Amino acid sequence: MIESEKDYPSNWGALSLIAPKIGCTPETLRVWYQKYLDQQNPIKVQQFSDQERIKQLERENKELQRANEILRKAADFFA
Repeated sequence: MIESEKDYPSNWGALSLIAPKIGCTPETLRVWYQKYLDQQNPIKVQQFSDQERIKQLERENKELQRANEILRKAADFFA
């Protein structure tokens, strides 16, 4: 795939021609190729999971801030 990549205008073109030669679908080859690339660049994979974790923590933080605001209002009401 890597050697053939430069011979085609797109990755999909290369995948579509190579996949039948090795007995799989272009999508299967694309998944394998992506896994290979991820193994070659583990920092990219780590950054993606870090970004997902940050989004999750930001959502959780926002939810906790709303809960605190509700509790403050309830405390003021009952005080």
